[in-house]
Amino acid sequence: MELGSILHFLQDKSILITGATGFLAKVLLEKILRVQPNVKKLYLLLRAEDAKSATHRLHNEIIGKDLFRVLKEKLGANFNSFVSKKLTLVPGDISREDLGLEDSILREEIYDQTDVIINLAATTNFDERYDISLGLNTFGVKYVINFAKKCTKLKVLVHVSTAYVCGEGGREGLILEKPYHLGDSLNGVSGLDINAEEKVVRDKLSELQQLGATEKEIKEVMKDLGISRAKLYGWPNTYVFTKAMGEMLVEQLKGNLSVVIIRPSIVTSTLKEPFPGWAEGVRTIDSLAVAYGKGKLTCFLGDLKAIVDAIPADMVVNAILVAMVAHANRPSDDVIYHIGSSVRRPLRYGKLQEYGFRYFTAKPCISKDGRPVKVGKVTVLSNMDSFRRYMFIRYLLVLKVKGLFCSDHQYSSPIFRHTQIVKFHCKYLHFLFGI
Repeated sequence: MELGSILHFLQDKSILITGATGFLAKVLLEKILRVQPNVKKLYLLLRAEDAKSATHRLHNEIIGKDLFRVLKEKLGANFNSFVSKKLTLVPGDISREDLGLEDSILREEIYDQTDVIINLAATTNFDERYDISLGLNTFGVKYVINFAKKCTKLKVLVHVSTAYVCGEGGREGLILEKPYHLGDSLNGVSGLDINAEEKVVRDKLSELQQLGATEKEIKEVMKDLGISRAKLYGWPNTYVFTKAMGEMLVEQLKGNLSVVIIRPSIVTSTLKEPFPGWAEGVRTIDSLAVAYGKGKLTCFLGDLKAIVDAIPADMVVNAILVAMVAHANRPSDDVIYHIGSSVRRPLRYGKLQEYGFRYFTAKPCISKDGRPVKVGKVTVLSNMDSFRRYMFIRYLLVLKVKGLFCSDHQYSSPIFRHTQIVKFHCKYLHFLFGI
């Protein structure tokens, strides 16, 4: 699709973006403002108690980011007035009916004016509390669709999911863009009921409160509950499980809406727009590179032949915009797009390790004492058992000996770090092995 078609579509359109403070939402927002200044209005839904706190979040978490420097250079002194004219902040909550919009006048305006809804609101923590993940990633979708049905001018709803709703356990070859229906599971186990999952959460929370559990205890139980429910039906973690159930609700509730589901793989920093390499924080696969560059990654648990299906954020945004235009005012049964790199540009972990070694050898990180960090080849471990043995022999055994002679504080801190390393590898196991 030509850029001209996208620009023509965006002109004079009003777009509601949920999850506006998220990484991908910021890249999308910047792109629209930069390429089509004649967009009519961008409604940004974000969690905030009032207009003042919403404005604070806009400046500190969105337009204050370096991501917007190209647009600021382009507009100069007119940047603030341009942003003020084009953006409308919407304090709300995706996990509530009517998206938590308390301002009835603003709510009616959005109902009357919105042409496009792009749902990017989600929690992407793999081991998020089950109650939170279910509320945002699953039932949040229901509230977005219910809201969309009240938008009289709506042309298309774009729901951003994840490619990993498909799972990877023992699967080879192409994974098709098939929709999820209520009750589906990855492992064939029957009985998945979204409303029943909500009841499981309510009952567990009630039980914990009756037992007088602390907030920390409740948090850990809710995390464990999410993982166990996900694995019961074949998903590796709470994130992809609740996103899959969100897709089930899209399929059930969309009716005559024009809906597109976008399933990106691992979203990484920008490739080209607005400039190469912009990222926010340390995200998924980035943590491997950062740990290696700082000399803290001495072993790697994974299959060096496994493919890292990563996709730059600006390419995901381009796909969202193209799909939005292509399917506006075109209700259809199932419109799903996988956005990934593993077919055309497969990158294997072995190559990733090689690139990392070459890069950090040429451009080493600097340690706290001002010295360049020297990186080396890491020990590759092929399964979880060999990883546990390696960690025990190299770290845990030494720490236990030191524990006989060190204070509790000196001993407990390294033990905690060891535990965190093991948890990290367990969390990302399906990425590291492609399982």
